[in-house]
Amino acid sequence: MHGHGHHHHRPRTPGAERTRRWFMNRSLLLGGAAAMATMTGVSGCSDGASGASTAAPSGAPSAMPGGGGGMGPGATEVRYADFVGVTTDGKVRDDLYAIHSTGVSTAALVKAAQSFLDGLSSTEKRSAQYDVQDDEWLAWSNVDGYARKGVRMGDLTDTQRELGFALLGAALSADGLTRSRNIMKLNAYLGEYNGGGRETLTEGHYYFTFMGTPSTTKPWGFQYEGHHLAINYFVLGDQVVMTPTFMGSEPTSATYQGEKITLFGEETTAGLTLLRSLTDAQRAKVISSEQKAGDNLRAGAGQDNLRLAYQGLAAADFTDAQRDRLLDLVRVYVGTMADAHAEVRMREVEEHLDSTYFHWIGGTKDSSAFYYRVHSPVVLIEYDAQSPLAYGNKSSGEGGGMGGPGGTPTQQHIHTIVRTPNAGDYGVDLLRLHLENDH
Repeated sequence: MHGHGHHHHRPRTPGAERTRRWFMNRSLLLGGAAAMATMTGVSGCSDGASGASTAAPSGAPSAMPGGGGGMGPGATEVRYADFVGVTTDGKVRDDLYAIHSTGVSTAALVKAAQSFLDGLSSTEKRSAQYDVQDDEWLAWSNVDGYARKGVRMGDLTDTQRELGFALLGAALSADGLTRSRNIMKLNAYLGEYNGGGRETLTEGHYYFTFMGTPSTTKPWGFQYEGHHLAINYFVLGDQVVMTPTFMGSEPTSATYQGEKITLFGEETTAGLTLLRSLTDAQRAKVISSEQKAGDNLRAGAGQDNLRLAYQGLAAADFTDAQRDRLLDLVRVYVGTMADAHAEVRMREVEEHLDSTYFHWIGGTKDSSAFYYRVHSPVVLIEYDAQSPLAYGNKSSGEGGGMGGPGGTPTQQHIHTIVRTPNAGDYGVDLLRLHLENDH
């Protein structure tokens, strides 16, 4: 058992590096839910955002990261030391975050994390623990066939797994935990439906990694990730950063083992409610002239240093009632984290409400497949109804249910992401402030 200070920084082997760079190619060959997904982004144009689309490394499909939907990491994976975060122009605004007491205890969370780690064998524990500034933070993906590190839920004993869910329960709200578990259940549903991915399209193919050691005073965090679910959770004292958080599903509604599950109904409705509260003149500024593509997501996996200009209309031009609708929308996403921490986060969002932009692509009917974005100096939320990849288009005769980004988008395949722009993701900015002040 080695001391807390050094979970040795494990450089990736050339083999592992190759896996990361080539997993997209591999998934193309293997088929499965990830296959067509690899080609996403070909239609997106990145507002001069990054050169990522022009020079894909050897082995990555050249069409790849263009739109930034990010099936990555891969061609676009960033190292921790090079992390900048989402910015409008590559420059970080550095007046946004501060180390302070929130008055919300993290003691129960720390205890739950420690209990989970204590329940692991020493081998399992070693495979799950990394330094608090490890590149592993940034090495997450929403793709099912991605090669992950850490301990896999499906490989744990029932007792160990329950401790894992108890940790998620302490980190998330009741809603957030239900949503996460439902994503995992519908992932298993998809596996049974399309008969592929016998290991990956299951409830158990989700991994925990820990960065640093759980503590009420020292910085630490954990990552929980698998197909359509990636939660990054950083803790410093009583401050918590739960971004990037990726949540998605295909399908978004199905009956699994007798239970009717519907996901993203709230996210869909809250977006439409805000949009419909706007005047025609406001809507003209919010709704893009762009056609809805099969994948419009910009800030997905591998897009940690994304440059994204504000688009749409800022809430400075909203009425009080419209601002309330905007906050209701943000609360749906922020509300996946434990309630008292979510309140702290909502206050941070409210401080920048005037400079919070709302942007929309696609139709506006209840059943429309659309994309929307909420974007301010401190929060970025994306919702994207995407084209089917592995579900729901068997009847069209497109090769056994395989779709692709060229297909017609539908509410049965939705991706969402929440980020903290300006170096906030993974708690990077807080950690830098902590290290500057403490040394």
